[in-house]
Amino acid sequence: MLPSRGETIFALSSGQPPAGIAVIRISGSAASHALLVLARRLPKPRIASLALLTDPADGSPLDRALLLWLPGPSTVTGDDIAEIHCHGGRAVVAAIETALEAIPGLRRAEAGEFTRRAFENGRMDLTAVEGLSDLLAAQTQTQRRAALMMVEGHFSQRIEDWRERLLNLSAMAEAALDFSDEDDVPDATIELRIGEGIRTLGVEISCLLSVPNAERLHDGVKVVLAGPPNVGKSTLLNALVGRDAAIVSDIAGTTRDRIDVPVAIAGTAFLFTDTAGLRAQTHDAIEAIGMDRAHIAMQAADIILWLGDAADMPRADAVLIAPQSDRQKGVLRPGLSLSAHTGEGMDRLIALLLEQASLLLPGEGEFALHQRQKDRMAEAQYHLHMAGDARDLLIVAEELRLARRAVDALTGQAGTEDMLDRLFSGFCIGK
Repeated sequence: MLPSRGETIFALSSGQPPAGIAVIRISGSAASHALLVLARRLPKPRIASLALLTDPADGSPLDRALLLWLPGPSTVTGDDIAEIHCHGGRAVVAAIETALEAIPGLRRAEAGEFTRRAFENGRMDLTAVEGLSDLLAAQTQTQRRAALMMVEGHFSQRIEDWRERLLNLSAMAEAALDFSDEDDVPDATIELRIGEGIRTLGVEISCLLSVPNAERLHDGVKVVLAGPPNVGKSTLLNALVGRDAAIVSDIAGTTRDRIDVPVAIAGTAFLFTDTAGLRAQTHDAIEAIGMDRAHIAMQAADIILWLGDAADMPRADAVLIAPQSDRQKGVLRPGLSLSAHTGEGMDRLIALLLEQASLLLPGEGEFALHQRQKDRMAEAQYHLHMAGDARDLLIVAEELRLARRAVDALTGQAGTEDMLDRLFSGFCIGK
């Protein structure tokens, strides 16, 4: 559990020194006092001001820096914020941080504490926080675009719309219950309108459940290379990732265990997996374990590159590869003909992988959802389904309440404290 947000915190919010410029952020009620101590004046709000910073202990100069004073609550954390834009040398940053730490009421921030304050002060909801976490970890352009959509609140707007409609449906159900024993019902079609509203909302949530998973976006599209022993799986893996990630040998069965190699191609993250060669049977216990792991990898794969006979393909959507075309001159074989040695067919394979990955990942202007988010949406959808099937208005009202609770959990308004501690602890210091 993070310390109380009533304290004033500070941290280096830019990259680690040395750098041209360093940004030290201060958040809390004593932020203005910190500037007064170091610069002996408070700049005008939201106007950058140059000042000489001095050490309060002995009055010696620390650095000449740009200061920003941002009074709350209209700040990123919702608290008063001060920023010091100083020179980015290690000694300069260390001296300013030491001076700040000596000021009563200030302490160094913990990982994720600035973002947690933004969440607790209502400046960000949980989906935006998760998007920021993804944005900080983004290594490809696809990851960056999808994470930014979440940070900018596009999913949050959908959730708020669902929440408002659920509240309206709940109010209608309560109104119908209030007049259920009276002959003069204010709106005779109210139950029909409740049912239609429940069905429409359930369909919308169901459609959104099909959007790509953020976990796939972060971990990469899982591509498994599989087939019999000694067909060139490891050679193809090395060609795809651009380095010798797997041992290559003419000896059949060289690969005994799965080898996972993450790589980005044209801005898309992939996780390539080389697997042990598959054969009908083996008396080697280690080889048997390797084949079992190969089957497990294929079951979890987004794309399978099958380097064996077409009749033995593990599933219908596997990509059939005719490898080692440089050794098979004049032999016609089904599948994508390629040679990892000469490069023949590699461009076509990469284009095919990118095309299939594009169907699994969010496109331009789309976001991806974490499994946690999908679980809460599925929970809300379940309660809407139960409400739609119920004939008793009391049950309808209760199922609508449970659906609202699931939607509130999406934005962090209910039942998320333990998860929040884990989430924020994974942030870097200064965020």
